[in-house]
Amino acid sequence: MLKKEIRESIVFMLLSKEFWRMGFYWTWALLLSYFYLLFNSNSYPSPPTPQSSNSIITTPICIITGATSGIGKALAFSLSKQGFFILIAGRSTRNLFRTVEEIKHSNKDAKVKAFQLDVSSLQSILNFRNSLQKWLLDSNFHCSVQLLINNAGILATTPRCSQQGFDQVMATNYFGPFSLTNILLPFLGNSPVPSRIVNVTSFTHRSVSHVHVDTDVVSGKCFTRLKRYPCAHVYAFSKLCLILFSYELHRKLGSVGKFHHVSVVAADPGAVKTNIMRELPLCISYLALFGLKFLGFLQTPENGVSAILDAALAPPEISGLHFFGGKGRVINSSKLSYNPKHAEQLWTTSSDLLQQVCPETCFSDFMS
Repeated sequence: MLKKEIRESIVFMLLSKEFWRMGFYWTWALLLSYFYLLFNSNSYPSPPTPQSSNSIITTPICIITGATSGIGKALAFSLSKQGFFILIAGRSTRNLFRTVEEIKHSNKDAKVKAFQLDVSSLQSILNFRNSLQKWLLDSNFHCSVQLLINNAGILATTPRCSQQGFDQVMATNYFGPFSLTNILLPFLGNSPVPSRIVNVTSFTHRSVSHVHVDTDVVSGKCFTRLKRYPCAHVYAFSKLCLILFSYELHRKLGSVGKFHHVSVVAADPGAVKTNIMRELPLCISYLALFGLKFLGFLQTPENGVSAILDAALAPPEISGLHFFGGKGRVINSSKLSYNPKHAEQLWTTSSDLLQQVCPETCFSDFMS
């Protein structure tokens, strides 16, 4: 077994460009983020608890995707203590219910409910929307959501397809959050108090040097057809797309009166010890974790959520920013992420794909 792991690691190192992309480009991207943190950052301290001046919303609703492990699970624990009613969403029913029990055991006053959701599947997203609406009505809650945290993400080393035939990584890390956000925007827009969308990004987006947007790229089909699946590039590109989407949604919401109280922010937790690298050869995973720990960058999920909590709890007027490093600090994302042409192309292409599957939830339909 050990020989097999060593052999797989050597093959990955010698024959895959992705090892060098992860080892050098991703490390450089992380160092650059900390450089900006030291010399070019601003701070937006958040209040300790969510504020609501509207008697209709006594307990704000927070949805967290990918909430059964790692950062998502740590977020659910933290925000349950901040007065939110936590709706954890994930693929495994068993893991969902186990997480609910753990949260309630840790905080007897926690309000939490589990929903099954596979963000890579548009049908699952639609089913989640329907279940959410029914639960809100049955529970006599106001039919609105105050906080959506798009946290679910994967790093796959081999190509695989979602139910719609999209690349699984692009579907989970970008197109799924894009679709979920658009489909849930009526709930966020219906909130009588300020609501917010937090997209969990990654420093790895800085390693992307070129952007080309078309249907094949957004769906990820162009990546699955390659002889060698560029796993590191696809992951980093999916996170860049998520940031481009965040900024474009911020611009669009700001121009529409009924969505003026909905803010959008991106949050990069940095390097966190989770199971995101579980598909890499075991020796490579250990080597990466050791290197990050040696450099002092590796965080536990409990510490890694600080930037995301800052983003979630920042004053309601804060929107279109990129949180990193905790303590309410924001830094610039990559130059490419601020390109309005790329953002508009990505928005249009993604909207067209979403329109093909569920035209009734297209953003432009309820934006007028």
